[in-house]
Amino acid sequence: MNDIFDHSEHRSGNTEASNSAQSTVGYRGSTACVAAGITYRQLDYWARTNLVEPSIQGAAGSGSQRLYSFRDILVLKIVKRLLDTGVSLQNIRTAVDHLRSRGAGELEKMVLMSDGASIFECSSADDIIDLLQGGQGVFGIAVSKVWSEVEGSLHTLQGETADGAIVAPADELSERRKRRGA
Repeated sequence: MNDIFDHSEHRSGNTEASNSAQSTVGYRGSTACVAAGITYRQLDYWARTNLVEPSIQGAAGSGSQRLYSFRDILVLKIVKRLLDTGVSLQNIRTAVDHLRSRGAGELEKMVLMSDGASIFECSSADDIIDLLQGGQGVFGIAVSKVWSEVEGSLHTLQGETADGAIVAPADELSERRKRRGA
C-alpha cells in the first residue's frame, strides 16, 4: 500500500507507443463532461486551475476547442468521485499528480482508498485489508471499474484528432481493446 503523498518514483515499463496511440484521439469538453459525469462549469474550472488539463489540445483563445484524452476523462471521473466523498481539493491535486505519473497498465490495477483526508494506493488485496484493519479506509475507488465506465460512456460518443478529423467511437474503442489484449 502506498500513501499517495509519498512521491517516490513509481513508473512502469509501459510502452510509449501505446500511450501516444491512446492520446491521439480526443474528446471535446461537452463529450468529456458526459463521460465523466461532471458539469461544463467544473470542467472549465479544473482546466483553468490546472487540476486536469486537456492533454490533446488546450484552449487557445475564445472559440477554440479543448480536446481531452481517454486518460484525461478517466482522471476527471476519479476527481469527481473524490470530491463527492469530501476529499479536499489540495489532496485531490496531489492524487492527480500521482495518477499522471503512472502508466496505463498500473492505473487499471490500482485501487484508491481514502479515509476522507489521505488517499492511499492499494495494489493488492492484502494492502486493502491492512488499510481496513488499521481503521483508516472509508471508501475505495477501483480504477479498473472507472476505466470500464468511461469506455462504456465513450462507446456512443464521437472523438476527433487535434487536426479536426472525426473518429468513429466504436473503431477507436476497438483499437484500445486490441492494445490492452481484451
